[in-house]
Amino acid sequence: MSDDGHQHNGHENVPSRQRRRFPGISSRAYEHPADRSALVALRKLSGFDTVFKALSGLLPERSLRLLFLSDSVRVSDQQFAHLNDMLRDACYILDLEKVPPMYVNQDPQPNAMCIGLDEPIIVVTTGLVELLDEEEMRAVVGHEVGHALSGHSVYRTILLFLTSLALRVAWIPLGNLAIMAIVTALREWFRKSELSADRAGLLVGQDLTASMRGLMKLAGGNHLHEMNVDSFLKQAEEYEAGGDLRDSVLKILNVLPRSHPFTTIRAAELKKWSESRDYQRIMDGHYPRRTEDKDTSVTDSFRESASSYASNVRGSKDPLMKLVSDIAGGAGDLGGRVRRGFGGFASPAPPTDPSGPTGPTDPSGPTDTPPRDGG
Repeated sequence: MSDDGHQHNGHENVPSRQRRRFPGISSRAYEHPADRSALVALRKLSGFDTVFKALSGLLPERSLRLLFLSDSVRVSDQQFAHLNDMLRDACYILDLEKVPPMYVNQDPQPNAMCIGLDEPIIVVTTGLVELLDEEEMRAVVGHEVGHALSGHSVYRTILLFLTSLALRVAWIPLGNLAIMAIVTALREWFRKSELSADRAGLLVGQDLTASMRGLMKLAGGNHLHEMNVDSFLKQAEEYEAGGDLRDSVLKILNVLPRSHPFTTIRAAELKKWSESRDYQRIMDGHYPRRTEDKDTSVTDSFRESASSYASNVRGSKDPLMKLVSDIAGGAGDLGGRVRRGFGGFASPAPPTDPSGPTGPTDPSGPTDTPPRDGG
């Protein structure tokens, strides 16, 4: 149900409180710039188009549906009715006309996914259903509907298939390397797509606190009385800024096998977006519509993504990102930091006092000659 209280397209069971609705919203409204640019990079990967076209025709779509139909519980008015209400409400809020089928799968590991080639299927595990309360679960359902609206299910399905295939052909060196190159690129994109879907979940739930609680539970289990949102977000700051260049490399190696970003990072990214002007404009009803998607410039989207990446690099506290920023900006002390080794990137070099012995000391006052960088 939206703030006007009307029903739409059969989404008759209304939520426990009123929420704003976004008629005709385009996925561009909530997609993270890194999601779009990673997808562009993925599509440009050598061999990806060939693999994509081949798998699109070979993957057993009907088999996938029959598997969940036969060995999971399909959400409906008669089964997991509260999840069915959330699903229809999420589709109503994001104006997704066709409600995707949703299944609950017996698995103690908390997880949810949106898969399928022709049409998306949403799957949630019993571990997730038992872990989250109503408002937290609403954000998760909105997250998966966001994946469906963005068309992510196709690439997610191929990632699952290729991950399985890579394990089967691990004994074939060249075959495994070729598949893992595409799997690595797919994982990089999917991690970024999770940031987009988190935003969609917030648009559906419209409760930042519930979204934060859900992410904390994914990290620390059902022990909210033992956790604190502010402290949890500080972990993300400490993770980003801590250590030296060696730690930056370890962070990259740690995240490569993962399909999802670390939960503290997701929480920090979502909170930052919730405080942005972009989010407020969407909530005020000013957002791109699907009817405008065909007129969208790919170049403009890529430029926006590149601008976002550049801004993140400049503002990052990570030692490796600082190094990239220093190289791009021609930092004066870069050579000295390289000579000091890994430890030289643990923190910026101390600035030189312009009034000190190495600064300009002309007693006659200012001149027309500008001082050099760094005093």
